[in-house]
Amino acid sequence: MGIAKRQIIGLIFGLIVLAVVSLIDYHTICRFYIPLYGLGVLLLFLTRFSPLGTDHGKNAYRWLDIGATEIQPSELVKVIMIIVMAVILSKVYKKLNQWSVFIMCVFVMAVPTFLILIQTDLSSSAVCMFTFVVMIFMAGLSWKIIGILVPVGVPLSILAFWYVQQPYQKLLTGYQQKRILSFLHPEESASDGNYQTLHSVQAIASGGITGKTLMGDASDSRLYHMVFANESDFIFSVIGEELGFFGCLILIAIFVYVVIKCIVIGRRAKDITGRLIAYGVSGMLMFQSFVNIGVATSLLPNTGLPFPFLSYGLSSLLSSIIAVALVINVSLQAGGRKGLNFTQNDFDFE
Repeated sequence: MGIAKRQIIGLIFGLIVLAVVSLIDYHTICRFYIPLYGLGVLLLFLTRFSPLGTDHGKNAYRWLDIGATEIQPSELVKVIMIIVMAVILSKVYKKLNQWSVFIMCVFVMAVPTFLILIQTDLSSSAVCMFTFVVMIFMAGLSWKIIGILVPVGVPLSILAFWYVQQPYQKLLTGYQQKRILSFLHPEESASDGNYQTLHSVQAIASGGITGKTLMGDASDSRLYHMVFANESDFIFSVIGEELGFFGCLILIAIFVYVVIKCIVIGRRAKDITGRLIAYGVSGMLMFQSFVNIGVATSLLPNTGLPFPFLSYGLSSLLSSIIAVALVINVSLQAGGRKGLNFTQNDFDFE
């Protein structure tokens, strides 16, 4: 079955999932946060340490063979952890600024994040960490704790960034280190990852203002054909070449609107659980789309992170659909007030 047919079938199935998830009260879903957490950890464990885990090259055990197809559990776990952390943070938010409670929350998030990281899926683990930071901050983490963590975290991050560039480093795999080095020193690197990014930039630039599709170019001479994974991690290169600068702007504007709408729905949620779900989804979508575009335009090192809804991959598509369905659910439970309109109060954060 071709890529397009699989994606269309996945989209149809995803729309059914969207209807189901958005209509079941999210409080009902949240009651199962412990089994969901256990399921997510189990799937990640099986992916890395069981014969069902599939390596698609470079020792990347990110896919689970379930017979008829393969799934990427890390995509589902991103959404599961939004639900889990929303429930936990809503239970402990009054005690969140106690170090014991804060460390407990970090540990709960660290377990699946670590299991994703050792699949050599650095980008998905970064999504989990960023989403967690957004949610715990919006849950009311004290500036006192932040004031302690930042002075410690920033130097450690700089030190870690220096360390992973050294030939003796053990934190990253060889190809992950090569991607970072090729980004920092493109003139000295001839890695495939660097060529891939350069071809992506050339493809986007060749689209001009309006893109080759609107210019009536029906030929097969597309530069994005030279970009590996142009249907998934580098889908933005295809969009840039076919739709041009205006098409890219429209796409970015749509995603900015979606992210802002998630935040607004979070502001209107009837409880803190719904609020944190909406904020978590907004953080996940914002981070993934920003990184995907940044990689395709050579603003960030090459990393395999799909563009929500657009990149090929049924696991990614379904996780994005489920995430948005949860936000729609939160909006419906709050009465869907004010429809799609924004008000000044929606942006007055406490």
